[in-house]
Amino acid sequence: MADRYIFPAIFYPPEQEGFDYCVLFPDLDVATQGETLQQALDMAKELLELTLYGLEEDGEKIPTATDPSKIALDKPGAFISLVSVHMPLVRAEIAQHFVRKTVTLPKWLNDIAEDAGVNFSRSLQTALRLKLDASEPPVNTKPKQKKRRLSEKRPKPA
Repeated sequence: MADRYIFPAIFYPPEQEGFDYCVLFPDLDVATQGETLQQALDMAKELLELTLYGLEEDGEKIPTATDPSKIALDKPGAFISLVSVHMPLVRAEIAQHFVRKTVTLPKWLNDIAEDAGVNFSRSLQTALRLKLDASEPPVNTKPKQKKRRLSEKRPKPA
């Protein structure tokens, strides 16, 4: 798992007015688009980050980037640009991604908390961090095996 990856992307200009720039990563067989060249480049960078992160998460081999001089351009106006991503930042950003959880509380507790102006999300995060002794998000991107709930008991040996 490398910290930095650089892959060539083929940019195709809009074929006519009102069309988008298209961007193709031939080594990864993924593509994106953008209304402007800047937006196309931004979308290409995001696509490369998410594609490489997904390959890492799935334990798949990340292909070696093709030398840009060996890529044949098949349309007039097309050009190659190298897109670079720094994966530690990507991994950290994804680790900070928030998920929505539904929580069930007794009505009386909910009423008291709402009257006190309690931020439910922050309170749940704080309580979980204390219970799990987890002050910082993990930077390791390897998927963890599903663990038993804290309330589940270990099975008795036969």
